[in-house]
Amino acid sequence: MAVLYVVATPIGNLEDISPRGLRILQEVGLIAAEDTRHTRKLLQRYQIETRLIAYHEHNKLARLDTILLALANGDAVALVSDAGTPAISDPGYELVGAVIEAGFAVVPIPGPSAVITGLSASGLPTDRFYYLGFPPRRSKERCALFSEVVDIPATLVLYEAPHRICESLADALSVLGDRPAAVARELTKLHEQFVRGTLSELLAHFNATEPRGEFVLMIGGATRPTKRKPTSTSTNEFGVAVTTDEAPVVVDWDLIRSELQRLRAEGWTGTKAAKHLAKHYELDRHQVYNEWSNLPE
Repeated sequence: MAVLYVVATPIGNLEDISPRGLRILQEVGLIAAEDTRHTRKLLQRYQIETRLIAYHEHNKLARLDTILLALANGDAVALVSDAGTPAISDPGYELVGAVIEAGFAVVPIPGPSAVITGLSASGLPTDRFYYLGFPPRRSKERCALFSEVVDIPATLVLYEAPHRICESLADALSVLGDRPAAVARELTKLHEQFVRGTLSELLAHFNATEPRGEFVLMIGGATRPTKRKPTSTSTNEFGVAVTTDEAPVVVDWDLIRSELQRLRAEGWTGTKAAKHLAKHYELDRHQVYNEWSNLPE
């Protein structure tokens, strides 16, 4: 049957592929792989001899006709990337779009994803997240990207290369402030590692330790409380209603208490948590510590 299967493959450990994924790779007439040498290791592990062709950023237009022709002839095709779920930060999404436009079915075969794998063990909120892919290579463009998402109240997730992780951490710290963050390195591989802390702590860590491997960077979302100015309405000398702001500014203490509870659950001391939030939200440290002292057990 003429179907394009989008098959998720392991991001490191070759055991992390589903039985269904293996069956599909065995049954299709053609596998389009981002790197045939990389995919061949997986196929050899499971004794799969399906024909392989390369489909990557530099030949995607030339290969598109080959894949569409195979589908037109009634063959099923599997799309795989080097690791994880295809079409996420690779050229696969263009192929999927072209196959759909040509009238053929596209069937996802779910499995590993570095985004979800890293996020699930990050310790950061997972109810909402915002995926940014690979950030720009230049600092100016990277800072512009972080500026676009500075107010998003969701965990930010990025991929980064080892030789740029410190630069990205520094730019994130500069634009976003010293937020809680986590770095996942070499997920599912022998040297898998999670480093958790604030952006400044992660930057210090990787400045002192040579970064190696593949990285997923996760950064806490915007949590700055809204400072709302109360308003009052009066009538001016012409009988027109006028709304004016009154001081002082109101701080969202419910959000502050929620942040304090989160930090306490992560093992922070009251002094450290109060100092951190007071600096982040431009509040009086003693007031923040007082809120800590009144938290329910």
